[in-house]
Amino acid sequence: MAERSKTADTGSDLGIDDVITGNLSKYSAVPPGYYGQPKRGHLLFDACFESGNLGRVDHITEFEYDLFIRPDTCNPRFRVWFNFTVENVKESQRVIFNIVNFSKTKSLYRDGMAPMVKSTSRPKWQRLPPKNVYYYRCPDHRKNYVMSFVFCFDREEDVYQFAYCYPYTYTRLQHYLDNLQKRDMDYFCRECLGYSVQQRKLDLLTVTNPVNLRPGVEQKVVFITARVHPGETPSSFVCQGIIDFLVSPHPIAKVLRDHLVFKVAPMLNPDGVYLGNYRCSLMGFDLNRHWVDPSPWAHPTLHGAKQLIVEMYNNPKISLEFYIDIHAHSTMMNGFMYGNIFEEEERFQRQAIFPKLLCQNAEDFSFSSTSFNRDAVKAGTGRSFLGGLLDDTSYCYTLEVSFYSYIVGGTTSTVPYTEEAYMKLGRNVARTFLDYYRLNTISERPLAPICSTWKDKASSYRYGCSRGPGNNQAVSKPEKKTHASPKENINSP
Repeated sequence: MAERSKTADTGSDLGIDDVITGNLSKYSAVPPGYYGQPKRGHLLFDACFESGNLGRVDHITEFEYDLFIRPDTCNPRFRVWFNFTVENVKESQRVIFNIVNFSKTKSLYRDGMAPMVKSTSRPKWQRLPPKNVYYYRCPDHRKNYVMSFVFCFDREEDVYQFAYCYPYTYTRLQHYLDNLQKRDMDYFCRECLGYSVQQRKLDLLTVTNPVNLRPGVEQKVVFITARVHPGETPSSFVCQGIIDFLVSPHPIAKVLRDHLVFKVAPMLNPDGVYLGNYRCSLMGFDLNRHWVDPSPWAHPTLHGAKQLIVEMYNNPKISLEFYIDIHAHSTMMNGFMYGNIFEEEERFQRQAIFPKLLCQNAEDFSFSSTSFNRDAVKAGTGRSFLGGLLDDTSYCYTLEVSFYSYIVGGTTSTVPYTEEAYMKLGRNVARTFLDYYRLNTISERPLAPICSTWKDKASSYRYGCSRGPGNNQAVSKPEKKTHASPKENINSP
């Protein structure tokens, strides 16, 4: 590796991120002292696009470049996600890219993870070969951890794109949901629960048999959220897998729709996703530490989601059975869950049932990595806060999935995740509710006639869902002893 100049190493008391004010826009990395039009092979970097992130490039030699992640907006602590393009390359041009300012010390890059790449002529994302990736502590960069990767450009006219993991943008979600709406399924409803600071939608999906909208019926709700941390893109693929299965014609999906109502908020932090942040919102907040007292102006999407959950909890006809918040993990393999610790041993044991069943259904889910804790640092998370708010037969989990890979049980074989593998985990999460409620043996029964359409009822019964006929679930939920008002509960764990 070439020796850095003082400019490249900042050469002052200022931190390396103090000079990063935004994403690069069509920046030509030419040699120091070079003037004139960039030549072929003078790489052109760009991150001014949705979910893009690259704050600075230093030309070290014609074969080597130092790249700086732009910190999350209004929060310099978090520098993990990157997503940028490179063009104006020469055929067979070999380069070393050093991403030099990661905020994490531990990383799956130590364990074989590699950046993603695609190009104009090869639009499918693929991982670079692990042998071309190095993760190490670098004395040239204040002993920060650096991830270096070697790449050879082979087609001059292509634009190449590199990313930390498979991107999943706000626009992609909107197109996906638009297409679901066009299918005009009577058991699928899409609403806008609110707007972000920059006026992006907080979508709320309801999936259930429309007969469950009848007023006065008892209701069992499963509430699922994702992308509170915007850089954790695998969570969106898992969430899409859940949705795809629930709206499918599969017989298991039909049984689930007959007996449960699924509420899904697939993107809790749309501004952070759009901006290319890793962990924070537009205003620099880690939203998953603000569930206790979310502000309607600073954390509007979180405020809207919490308000809905509290309203459902306070409705005596609604049994809020599950809350599952989907995340991605940067240092561990497999899918796994975090749960809460309770004083009552029976409740603690019952909480382990769902992850145990999921482990049987999904080869990439690890029950041995699943853990239950009461960490004070996690007090503001959805899982921890709602676990303390809801009654003793509601189960709140964080579902984690690795950014990189899973290990097949009984082997040491590491299988890198693909977009499809993430979605498969989502499908398996959905199927596990069949086992949990022991719906496997339920025969289909004719439903009561529907007197009006979903759209007629949606606004009146947004929070409602019915258990459906013939429910024979394993874990029945007793009547609520008390129903605290949202005002009483909104700020207390």
